Amino acid sequence: MAERTGGETVKAERLQKLIAAAGVCSRRHAEELLRAGRVKVNDRMAQLGDRAEPGLDRITIDGTPLPANDPPRLLLLNKPRGVISSCQDPQGRPIVLDLVPKHLRRGLHPVGRLDAESRGALLLTNQGELTLQLTHPRYSHAKTYRVWVQGRPSHGALEHWRRGLRLDQRLTQPAEVRELHHNANRTLLEVVLREGRNRQIRRVAELLGHPVLDLQRTAIATVVLGSLQEGRWRELTEGEWRALTRPSR
Repeated sequence: MAERTGGETVKAERLQKLIAAAGVCSRRHAEELLRAGRVKVNDRMAQLGDRAEPGLDRITIDGTPLPANDPPRLLLLNKPRGVISSCQDPQGRPIVLDLVPKHLRRGLHPVGRLDAESRGALLLTNQGELTLQLTHPRYSHAKTYRVWVQGRPSHGALEHWRRGLRLDQRLTQPAEVRELHHNANRTLLEVVLREGRNRQIRRVAELLGHPVLDLQRTAIATVVLGSLQEGRWRELTEGEWRALTRPSR
């Protein structure tokens, strides 16, 4: 605990949380900075586990003061195919932050991910706590996808998908799957998931013998792409933000 002038007691927070909230780096990287002795609080060397109060204590990294927090920000991005859901890429491939103006990028990071070959709805925020909240299983936000697969899955195959298949030694959670359109060589499906394992839809479709040809996420909970063009973004409304942070029942 820290104490302000006049006896008002305030709650201090862990340094790695404050550093991440300021948009400097992730919590994990902040822990590495602390272990390396690169963080000071009021000119005293800080250690992992130390706490501080940002309005009272002076926090520096390599002698540079921690930047002031930016306003909370939550964006919806329509990610194109070939763009990486990351804040950086060692291979130099395009990343989602390249699609956002530079003055908005500080601290911004994806909430969850879409693989490089997939496109559609992706949330970006500068609030680490919000990311933890939105990705926690208790919220279990439904995510809706439009998926073109090769051939035409049988009723039995779709029912198997709905009930769950074994991936990584455990069953997938029940899914909503329905056929929207079919032609001679491919089928358009709508798939609604409440979990997000690595490349889950692609792997399940492959197991069922109908590889994915195109995958687009069209909605995250009640937040839908609508007319948002590919490669563009928009700020979420206050109502959309509240709906996302309300636990599922």
